Amino acid sequence: MKSLFDKVKDIVEKELSSSAHDLDHTFRVLQNAKLIARRMKGVDVEVLELSVLLHDIARMKEDEDKTGSIDHALLGAEIAANILRSFNYPEKKIEVIVDSIRSHRFRADRKPKYIEGRILFDADKLDAIGAVGIARAYMIAGQMGEKLYMPIEDLDKYEKENLVNGKATGRIKDISKHSVNIEYETKFKKIPERLFTEEAKQIAKERLHFMEVYFDRLEKEVKGDV
Repeated sequence: MKSLFDKVKDIVEKELSSSAHDLDHTFRVLQNAKLIARRMKGVDVEVLELSVLLHDIARMKEDEDKTGSIDHALLGAEIAANILRSFNYPEKKIEVIVDSIRSHRFRADRKPKYIEGRILFDADKLDAIGAVGIARAYMIAGQMGEKLYMPIEDLDKYEKENLVNGKATGRIKDISKHSVNIEYETKFKKIPERLFTEEAKQIAKERLHFMEVYFDRLEKEVKGDV
């Protein structure tokens, strides 16, 4: 007989067809989450695992939405709750999972109430930086038709004009004016300061250093300096 985790995984797998937000991403986040949680007290491991498993359940719906009105974190929380209720999962635990999924998005202004949500946020963000983060970013850039590199002469002006609310937590208004190196400047660099756990902050520091070296080299090669 399948466990609840495996039953939910089967449902999630059908909804994740994006190369950058597929089941591989989910399981890397799960690995990160377990690494963070092992040094923390009071973590409901089952709730954490289900939160991670379901956190991107609505990602493809957002990606396919031409209106830009769908927030996969908010819609995903609703879908997750319905899935778990269909298995008669306890409402108190569903509440934690819903809050964790609602608040896992970097470009949002919602902070997780529970420890499981803080771990999910950190674990998910770790998969956005480092070597894996660069690879995932270019997968998305390719899907969106972004350029390999775009110079940023005035980052403050860019954030004001092309990010909702004029900050990294705002969504991108015009993806055609965006690129991975801009994503590095407006988002990736800022991830460590937004993390909640010390374990994740230490990992993020090393991963971000790798990205710094990479994007510095990329700029030099694009400009013909090396």
